[in-house]
Amino acid sequence: MNFQQRAQEVINIEIAGMEKVRDQINGDFSVAIDWILTTLKNGGKVVVTGVGKNFHIGQKMAATFTSTGTPAVLLHPIEAMHGDFGIVGEKDIIIALSYSGASDELIALFPALKRRGVKIIGMTGDLSSPLGTQSDLILPITVDKEACPFGMAPTTSTTVTLALGDALAIVLLEARGFKKEDYAKLHPGGAIGRTLLLRVSDVMRTSDRLAKVVSGSKVKDAVLAMTGARSGCVAVVDERDKLLGIFTDGDLRRHLLTTPNVTEATIDSVMTHSPVTLRRDQLAVDILKIYEKKNIDDLMVVDDFGVIVGAVDIQDLPKLKIL
Repeated sequence: MNFQQRAQEVINIEIAGMEKVRDQINGDFSVAIDWILTTLKNGGKVVVTGVGKNFHIGQKMAATFTSTGTPAVLLHPIEAMHGDFGIVGEKDIIIALSYSGASDELIALFPALKRRGVKIIGMTGDLSSPLGTQSDLILPITVDKEACPFGMAPTTSTTVTLALGDALAIVLLEARGFKKEDYAKLHPGGAIGRTLLLRVSDVMRTSDRLAKVVSGSKVKDAVLAMTGARSGCVAVVDERDKLLGIFTDGDLRRHLLTTPNVTEATIDSVMTHSPVTLRRDQLAVDILKIYEKKNIDDLMVVDDFGVIVGAVDIQDLPKLKIL
């Protein structure tokens, strides 16, 4: 067997399934979004349920909903029959997962859900199945075949279920006007949150940690200023502190090889003019984007008039756990 070729065949089968489910999306998807938005507005949540492999798919779906601002929980149908049904509130909405639509454990939960009066959105490949006929709304996930050679192990069907769950989560995110800052607030303990919540003003060097020299100074003065601030760069400013340029320790090393008596040269002759700058209210994520795009290690922070107010050194970012 050609393992590489077989792997590509498996993925192609799943891609074909994804394309088919994509083409099955219709107006009922929009209805599902409206129902969930109304649920959230009324103080309810999304309850995702399924058994077998779909329980694990449901776990990921619920986690994605929650992390993108749509409160959701996962309910195992068997555990629901033994007390966990208490997590389902009258204002909630159910998303039930079963490709066959005939999972006994899932269908057994429906009478209790109907008595509770909650709407049920079913995701199934068989619209005529018990799940298909008993749900209030169906999002079809019909595929031509599983990637499993026996047609038994859930593969293509679980992939498309997960993808359709992602589509729900992202459309809901955008419909609710959920922003990067909102996402960060839901991830306060990780690098994502720190990067999206911290601003330039929180990480920039100021005061005695900000190295700067006036235009016309010699390079040796710039080196002393960098040494005193323990900084890898120095800002070159005019008499009013307006930023004119930047000089880095990397620039110094390069000029030591090419410029005789570089320490006696004027800083203006070796500095980088019109350097890339930041504003103090920009997010830390903007710093990372600029570092990656420009491949530079030091950035100057200026106000609306171009006056230097701080500097960001890439060596500080690991300490703040945002790099």
